Amino acid sequence: MAKRRKKKIQDFDRGYDILRYFVDFFVKKSYRDILYINKENIPSDGAIMFAPNHTNTLMDALVILSIDHTPKVFVARADIFKNPILARIFSFLKIMPIMRHRDGFSAVKKNYEIIKKSVDVLMDKIPFCIFPEGTHQAKYSLLPLSKGILRIALQTHEHMPNFPLYIVPVGITYGDFFRYRSTLRMQFGKPINVGELIKENSQLIAQEQMNIMRETLAEELKSTTLFIPNDNNYDATLEICNIVESNEVGKLLKDEANVGLPALELQFRAKKNTLKRIEALKEDNSEEAAQLFKLAEEAHRLRVAKNIDLESVAARKSVSQRLARLAVSLLTLPYGIAASVCALPYILACQCLLRLFKDAAFWNSARFLLHLLLWPLLFIIYITCLFVNLPWHWALCASLLVAPSPIVAHELWYTFRLTLSDVKLHSNSRIQGLYSQIRKILK
Repeated sequence: MAKRRKKKIQDFDRGYDILRYFVDFFVKKSYRDILYINKENIPSDGAIMFAPNHTNTLMDALVILSIDHTPKVFVARADIFKNPILARIFSFLKIMPIMRHRDGFSAVKKNYEIIKKSVDVLMDKIPFCIFPEGTHQAKYSLLPLSKGILRIALQTHEHMPNFPLYIVPVGITYGDFFRYRSTLRMQFGKPINVGELIKENSQLIAQEQMNIMRETLAEELKSTTLFIPNDNNYDATLEICNIVESNEVGKLLKDEANVGLPALELQFRAKKNTLKRIEALKEDNSEEAAQLFKLAEEAHRLRVAKNIDLESVAARKSVSQRLARLAVSLLTLPYGIAASVCALPYILACQCLLRLFKDAAFWNSARFLLHLLLWPLLFIIYITCLFVNLPWHWALCASLLVAPSPIVAHELWYTFRLTLSDVKLHSNSRIQGLYSQIRKILK
């Protein structure tokens, strides 16, 4: 009797496939707006390695997963696999462990087995995702890239030299790293054809080829994300980008080619243009650049002290649009309050869970998991009570109103929070004066 083949992590699993629809739905509902740029850059003629920047823990993997329904295999840091039950869950979710240098040299040697499995995944034409930074950082910046993805690419090419292998840079830009239902912009960079790169640099040794690959990947990630150097001027630079965003968007819209672009794309391009202007100012007039950073640092300090949201600073909506949103929230306030009451167990559970994390980058991942696991259970309890106590047609209508309760509650309090932030911003003459000076320098 033939020996049964051991199941591979990339093999089809019906339970996983069904769960994907459920998870993808909740991922999409975790963001107010999602925009994909250059999705056509994902090759269709070979093996794919997705290489995203890493800023938001689990959510980064989930948004990559939800690009389409294709199964994808991921790697995650090995220490979260120590619990046998969690290890089995991660394996079911098609996540493999990978050791880091901080785990010690002996532990890192175990990565050779993981690399072999990764190569096997790619040879089966299953998309593979690894975060080349190795760890997350909740900033619009980029950490040094590790060699893991490059080693896997070279070894895979050795095993199938005549089949195209691509590394696809993916720039993930969130509107906010810590607030739930923010925005998500995902840009797919120019794919790196590993075989062609090796062929073009065949005179070089493997280490030199990896260095070229790493530099190319780093440049693509910088171009596809809102890259701000992580130096002493990081906070001031981000503040400046938001202060002048509405002005820069106005300049972009003067060009007919930009008319009709999604709001997220206009905001991204506006910030990119501002970053270029700041760099030019640093080169042309270092004294004025230093004054600009000094003003922005003070503005940042005052804004944070007054608990004013950056979204208020960027002024992405006109006054009339904000007033209209507030009016709608007030008119639907009874429903918003009822939804908040229904979502209260979920909201309280979120508050308790978030206190366990010192790193705020985990907050949205925790909220997502609670929304995914807790809210369906609460909803089942609610609809059971409704159908037991009401005629079926009234129970059905009530169930439809209860279903989006967490999102309705969040949007209601988001509107009130942002309105309060707007009022505090526009009533603070000191901050307004600083913003005027900053805009004058970058006019």
